[in-house]
Amino acid sequence: MYVKVAICLTFAILLLISCSIYVGTIDAKSYFFPLLQPSPLRLSLCATDRPLRVYMYDLPRKFNAGMMDRGTSQVAAPATVENFPPWPKTSGLKRQHSVEYWLMASLLYNEEEGSEAIRVSGPEMADAFFVPFFSSLSFNKHGHVTTDAEADADRQLQVELLEFLRQSKYYQRSGGRDHVIPMTHPNAFRFLRQELNASILIVVDFGRYPRNMSSLSKDVVAPYVHVVDSFTDDDPLDPYGSRTTLLFFRGNTVRKDEGKIRVKLANILAGIDDVHFENSVGTPKSFKMSTKGMRLSKFCLHPAGDTPSSCRLFDAIVSHCVPVIVSDKIELPYEDEIDYTEFSIFFSMKEALEPGYLIDQLRRFPKDRWINMWMRLKNVSHHYEFQYPPKKEDAVNMLWRQVKHKLPGVRLAVHRSRRLKVPDWWRRKR
Repeated sequence: MYVKVAICLTFAILLLISCSIYVGTIDAKSYFFPLLQPSPLRLSLCATDRPLRVYMYDLPRKFNAGMMDRGTSQVAAPATVENFPPWPKTSGLKRQHSVEYWLMASLLYNEEEGSEAIRVSGPEMADAFFVPFFSSLSFNKHGHVTTDAEADADRQLQVELLEFLRQSKYYQRSGGRDHVIPMTHPNAFRFLRQELNASILIVVDFGRYPRNMSSLSKDVVAPYVHVVDSFTDDDPLDPYGSRTTLLFFRGNTVRKDEGKIRVKLANILAGIDDVHFENSVGTPKSFKMSTKGMRLSKFCLHPAGDTPSSCRLFDAIVSHCVPVIVSDKIELPYEDEIDYTEFSIFFSMKEALEPGYLIDQLRRFPKDRWINMWMRLKNVSHHYEFQYPPKKEDAVNMLWRQVKHKLPGVRLAVHRSRRLKVPDWWRRKR
């Protein structure tokens, strides 16, 4: 009797399993042969809403905060949130290249709420690796000094950092592709930058980078840190009428490369009553005068400098002065998220040098369209604020989000490099 019951029960179970397989509720292959199943796909980071997980290397202070305080420059211990110095208010033009400082500060602060990136304690947990070397400050501190000893100090830091990275198994694992390295000064990391061309570089433009080293496909364009005060109470009854200057420019007119256009524009715009075009250098007094001038102007001129971009554009944005951009090779921050034509006007260098053309276009510019641009500037200006602690959607968080956007390409490059027998075969002539 028990034998019959067992046989009937076995038959019923087999019948149930057969029906389940037939209707698809059980995957026979995964059920009976689990080892034959492929490992689950790793979900793309860009398909998730979680913050970017960043591992920051614990470098000695001489690579970063030690440059801001000579007393701690030789301290081997890394900077912490407790001893990280505030950015000095008297730093002058050095502030414009301080993106590296604010990125590091955001990871030290490490609050997840409202943050696009959080610091993780273990490298294996990381989506990306941040290299906290103040390469721009190193150039500003050592590179401008002509003595060999000072120049060697900048070079030596670069040599030591490169040795450190090459010894890191995580740098070796990806060839540095998932490593984030700020280089916002045109001369930052000038001696050995070509050794880091696989990494995600944080730059302000590509003026001094060869195409085989830096590009929009892998690197992140950052805004300069503005040096004028932000216009926080810009609420006049008549915003258009309250700005009595048509076009404003205040800055150094003697520049290299495309920046030579500044001298030509000075001659073209000379003697026009409602145009303010003044040659000046970056001093605290000059910053105050630029702050006042931009707030009283409808349009602010942004010609190319030594490289295609300059800090002046972002000074104009936080002053809610409609930028007039004259730079044929400029690249702009967050351009996959922000349409600059909504609050800026663009002229080619050829157009700008045609006598009378630029001013004529600005005089004809409709008032209602200008007001729309002014309102848009007020809405986007917080994306260009660097601050501590960081705030949601500010410049630091926008940059971390840009890094996040680069990671699918990084993963593609890493995976291809592991299986290619002939590297980059598709770039060769056919």
